[in-house]
Amino acid sequence: MEPVARQRSVLLVDDHADARGALELVLSSEGYDVVGAGTADDALARLSAGLTPALVLLDLGLPGMTPRAFRDAMRADPRLAGVPVVVLSGDGWVREKAELLGASDWLQKPVEIERLLEVVAQHCAGA
Repeated sequence: MEPVARQRSVLLVDDHADARGALELVLSSEGYDVVGAGTADDALARLSAGLTPALVLLDLGLPGMTPRAFRDAMRADPRLAGVPVVVLSGDGWVREKAELLGASDWLQKPVEIERLLEVVAQHCAGA
């Protein structure tokens, strides 16, 4: 896989294909380069292959690898350690869980499009 330019790239990790597809469509229509992954393992494989996104949008309810293990794997790689992670969840405790995870921000599902674009723009502008 060829490395992707970082400034407007987003790695979207969500196991719900319909939700992932809808968010990919919204972000792509705003000019972001979106790479989707259905599992944390798939996301880590893409990151290991050279993807260095400006932002990772991470669903907290992924099967398999825990969000903590995913974040630990990112932090262990100097190239990825500084990439901000914004968590997505329908869980009523998403804010608290994001803080415990050391996430840069959080979004409550169902995601409000205006808030999504605001958060993504904020993190991609700093990349």
